[in-house]
Amino acid sequence: MNLDDFKKLHPKDIGNWPIVPKALALCGLFILILFAGYWFDWQNQLADLDIAKEKESQLRETFISKKKQAVNLDTYRRQLKDLEQAFGALIKQLPNKAEMDALLTDINQAGLGRGLEFELFRPADNETLSGFYAERPISIRVTGNYHDLGAFASDVSRLPRIVTLNEINITPSGQTLTMSAVAKTYRYLDENELAAQKAAQRKSAKEAKK
Repeated sequence: MNLDDFKKLHPKDIGNWPIVPKALALCGLFILILFAGYWFDWQNQLADLDIAKEKESQLRETFISKKKQAVNLDTYRRQLKDLEQAFGALIKQLPNKAEMDALLTDINQAGLGRGLEFELFRPADNETLSGFYAERPISIRVTGNYHDLGAFASDVSRLPRIVTLNEINITPSGQTLTMSAVAKTYRYLDENELAAQKAAQRKSAKEAKK
């Protein structure tokens, strides 16, 4: 068939068309149906399929992560228990507010027990809050011989409560030595103090946003 034969074909008489034009017409109709189906329906379904595949991948990763956690659950529990015990041991080394005076007495007695003479023992009026504990510096100045000063520092480090000696300065004073230092003591905050600290932080955050 040539081009003129195709021009003579009547669209209302497709049933009497030769085989080749019929086949071409059916192919064109099939392609048109496929395109229409893709345009009006399949492309949305394909997009939904891509979203579903991505979600499946995320769920699979989440499942694998949860499975690993479940397999290691006993190990995590033991680690948490160990951390709680360690934290509890540290907390016990921090006195509460009522025990602070006893700790100050212990520091003073540690010096007197070594025969040192206190020229200054002045706890700071204010504490510095940091997280769950408060820090209180004590300015001290003691006089004694070298070995007694060293023994005093060792005794302070072995107190059942945490005490650190900072800004140590030793100067000769006649036949003895004078040691100036800042002893820092720490105590944990009670529930009311923690609540007040959090309230102050929230208030500061709100004021900063204004």
